[in-house]
Amino acid sequence: MAMASNTYQGLTTCQAMMSQNRFEAQNLHTGDEFQVPLRCACPTAEQERRYGAQFLLYYVVIPGDDVPQIADMFGVDTQSVLDANELNFDSTIFAFSPILVPLQSVPININFSLHSPVPSPQSIPQPTPSRSGNSSKKGVFVGVGVLVLVLSLIFAWVCFLRRSKKPAAIVSNEKKGAKKDPESGECETLAGSYSNSSQNPKSWSVTLDGIVGAIKSLTVYKFAELEKATDKFSEANKIKGSVFRGELNGDKVAIKILKGGVASEEINVLKQINHSNIIRLSGYCIHEGNTYLIYEFAEKESLDIWLSHDQSEENSLPVLGWRQRVQIACNIADALNYLHSYVNPPYIHKNLKSSNIVLDANYKAKITNFGLARTAENRSENGELRVTQHVIGTHGYLAPEYLEHGVMTLKLDVFAFGVLLLELLSGKPAVFPSENKRTAYNLLFMVMRKVFEGENVREELMGFMDSNMGNEYPLDLAYSMAQLALKCVDQDMNSRPSMSEVSMILSKIYSSLEC
Repeated sequence: MAMASNTYQGLTTCQAMMSQNRFEAQNLHTGDEFQVPLRCACPTAEQERRYGAQFLLYYVVIPGDDVPQIADMFGVDTQSVLDANELNFDSTIFAFSPILVPLQSVPININFSLHSPVPSPQSIPQPTPSRSGNSSKKGVFVGVGVLVLVLSLIFAWVCFLRRSKKPAAIVSNEKKGAKKDPESGECETLAGSYSNSSQNPKSWSVTLDGIVGAIKSLTVYKFAELEKATDKFSEANKIKGSVFRGELNGDKVAIKILKGGVASEEINVLKQINHSNIIRLSGYCIHEGNTYLIYEFAEKESLDIWLSHDQSEENSLPVLGWRQRVQIACNIADALNYLHSYVNPPYIHKNLKSSNIVLDANYKAKITNFGLARTAENRSENGELRVTQHVIGTHGYLAPEYLEHGVMTLKLDVFAFGVLLLELLSGKPAVFPSENKRTAYNLLFMVMRKVFEGENVREELMGFMDSNMGNEYPLDLAYSMAQLALKCVDQDMNSRPSMSEVSMILSKIYSSLEC
């Protein structure tokens, strides 16, 4: 149990907690008691092997925290925290969201001095006056932090006791299974990954039973076949992160490694969809607790490479022309419209970005990486909008309702698609460095909003367009696409168009190029 203050209404995680308590989110008072759900987990065998982790501490992010800061606070490796939470260095963490910190021992000295200052009262929404008056915000943050830390230590100790009581045979099996992984890389381990007993053959067979229905239609490969196809996962065959190119049965393929996890979500989605603009999953392999997914190969690799390369460099990639950019936009819109309107149940991709769009030999775009995809059940059982406590994604693509409240609807993909449209128009990434000394970076969709707020929109738009294209594009059509992108990134999710509307508009724009 935890003691609540009326100032606690500003925390975004309160929304998820309210469903488990009898209080209204906007009517908390000092002295009220409410239940706070905490994640309880034990380190995986991989975390034990790589980082010597014996505990997983549950830490709630305070405004101003970042992952390196949290790692320094507890004296652990930054990468260990990223791995434990399925994050990378580009990921954004949000205030009051939970973070798991792998620890080798129970922390005694914690360096709280590394915290950024608590936001000033002006930056925090002011609470509704309560019967007991306003309490100190700083006191609330410290109190909640200490409470969570104490509860985390208790959970960590319970996990340790549970692990220490395992039968010796099981512990022995885990140690034997902790062999060196083929190649290190940025792994996109999914939320559905199995626990520290995954290296145990018995528990592994139970996990396999859970996804057997998802993999019946896929080809099962032997690990030796994948090693041969990729020259033992050599650096020369690495595409990026944990994805390697290879050749199986005469066909070029892309092989994605998920270390320490079963890609049940991604397999479940891809096995039931079939669209030319969605990457095709053809097979899989499970070896020593790792899952290897085999996809069709996209010769031109990911879209972000084409949009971000420097034209002044030798051997630089050719510039994507206007027609190619409109075609790519149509391809992505068609795929999303298929996921939203023609798949039952509909799916939200949740991780749409230029690095998750690949191009084939004809510059045809395909959406990849369905590890975060979820069914679009917009309403919970009590009729409220579906929300999540664990907001995860890439900075610059996240819709405000998801970023601030964890709300998940199909309009989440529409917002991210709007940002992708702006990337195709401008050649700039979703987040890029600012020339203004007051801010470190610019958000692409915010820049576009300023373009349409100006007096001479068309002139401002020409300055926004990718200079690598020169003037080789019809300004009227570019204006129409920019308008569409602006609607997609509307602050109000209900004002954004559906993907069927977006796809129809883009099809008309592309058709006009044929005239």
